[in-house]
Amino acid sequence: MKKILILLSTVLLYVATAADFLMPDEAFKPYAKVNDEGQIQVGVTIADDIYLYEDKMHVKLINPNDVSIQNIEKPKSVEHHDEQVYLESPEFLVTLAAQEKLSGMVDVSIVVEYQGCSEQGLCYEPSEKEFTLSVDASQFEIASASSPQTQAEVTSSSDDMSETDAIANTIKSSSTLIIILTFFGFGLLLSLTPCVFPMIPIISGVIISQGEGLTTKKAFALSVVYVLAMAIAYTIAGVLAGLFGSNLQAALQTPWVIYSFSAVFVALAMSMFGFYELKVPDSIVAKVSKNSSRSGFVGVAIMGFLSALIVGPCVAAPLAGALVYIGQTGDALLGGAALFSMSIGMGIPLIIVGVSAGRFMPKPGEWMTMVTAIFGIMMLGVAIWMLEKVVSSSTIMLLYALLGIATALYLGAFKSEGHIFKRFVAVSTFIYSTALLIGYLAGSSSMTKPLSFLQGSSVGVLAQAQSHELAFETVTSIDELDVLLEKNKGKKIMLDFAADWCTACKELEEITFSDATVQAKLADYVLIRADVTKNTDKEKALSKKYGVFGPPALIFFDKELQVMKSKTVVGFMEPQPFVEHLNSL
Repeated sequence: MKKILILLSTVLLYVATAADFLMPDEAFKPYAKVNDEGQIQVGVTIADDIYLYEDKMHVKLINPNDVSIQNIEKPKSVEHHDEQVYLESPEFLVTLAAQEKLSGMVDVSIVVEYQGCSEQGLCYEPSEKEFTLSVDASQFEIASASSPQTQAEVTSSSDDMSETDAIANTIKSSSTLIIILTFFGFGLLLSLTPCVFPMIPIISGVIISQGEGLTTKKAFALSVVYVLAMAIAYTIAGVLAGLFGSNLQAALQTPWVIYSFSAVFVALAMSMFGFYELKVPDSIVAKVSKNSSRSGFVGVAIMGFLSALIVGPCVAAPLAGALVYIGQTGDALLGGAALFSMSIGMGIPLIIVGVSAGRFMPKPGEWMTMVTAIFGIMMLGVAIWMLEKVVSSSTIMLLYALLGIATALYLGAFKSEGHIFKRFVAVSTFIYSTALLIGYLAGSSSMTKPLSFLQGSSVGVLAQAQSHELAFETVTSIDELDVLLEKNKGKKIMLDFAADWCTACKELEEITFSDATVQAKLADYVLIRADVTKNTDKEKALSKKYGVFGPPALIFFDKELQVMKSKTVVGFMEPQPFVEHLNSL
């Protein structure tokens, strides 16, 4: 009898509490509608004491007809019971895109998937709801290479976006003045990176080569012309890359272009050493202008234009963000303005350097000869630096060794007279350059440790144990990558877009990927390298598929082979920040 009473009371308690639970169609009321901008507003109205799981929210198209989901914006979730949830009715803004410009009304079938729980402890089964809406196709965006085709996870406009996409959204949502000022600030920051440093000896050398009669005013004018030409070239290249998905800078990194431009710097250096005078032929100058002094501005403008395309800065998040914006919207005017503003910001330090070169240029005499020769040496250094993209590291070591020894002898390394600081620099340069030469002859290729082969065997073994080269599997096409991805499904994967001519890629390899802590963190990853050195059609298609406008770019896949877009790294990253980035995955 007692057991019967207990069972009866349990049943009555269940009936009483069950009356408080809502049916699924009462707890969740999904909806979808089209707004005036042709975007779809998808939402789920939830009852009191009901919440939705953020990671169970999915939106997809089931009859795409060349229509894709370009972007989905969502409200911010909150942490509740150790889960990210929506405690209030969420609404998502879905932007659609087509491969080409369309017109007329198009029927779009969209499905929203969701799951939630009651605060009383009841969790509902996963549910979905399909809606068919008529949308004005003329309001569709033009699909970018990196946009999903038929399905998209609900992505945030801030937390769940990559830095590149966040910057692209800044252009979309901000005023023109804010965009210009923001990208100008990006340019100033980028001017402090190693990618811009090779331009410093170029602009200094070009201005110094003007010779006698160079005033501060003319040095300023020449510097501005150089920077404007650089900005124009960079803007044109960027707009073309954004519109057509083709990296003009990559196309100009072919060996014959590098050899040719390196030869130009060698020719400039030889002219600074006094072997001859480089100038535009008088016949051409006469046709261009009656004032022969203008030929100097023409030469500086040409040098600035070419420097931007061949020597120019590496791909970074602000640049990639502007290119993504141009690719998504086709708005080359605003995107180009952002790139131009960024280029001007990058050029401000170059103008300061150029003016300084003219302001402090010594009077004719021994000092002027010395300063001109030093800039000639710097020009040769730039020529060798460019060759790093197309020749072996051991050859580069030999060239730097020969240049350093010649420089030391020119500065009087073995002369007893002369200023003590000058002799110190000369002797130090000679010692280091000799070490490079010995390292080259011994088969070393390290510029920082040319004599590492002299270490004892035990030390060498210890060093090898502490640090080793990461083992990447190399692909050059989408098919090759897909095979590797499918083979390693269920594992953590990092895809590294790199090229032999990419300076920042070498920095990643030599600085970040050689760090012991980084290597330990990457031990659990399958490492794949997309080699885009030759810029072939297959390599272009591979870059386009993942929205990469140029190397370096690091893309991470989860165990279901989904791109973790918010974790994409564009450009060089130091070891410690990269370790922190890996910890966040």
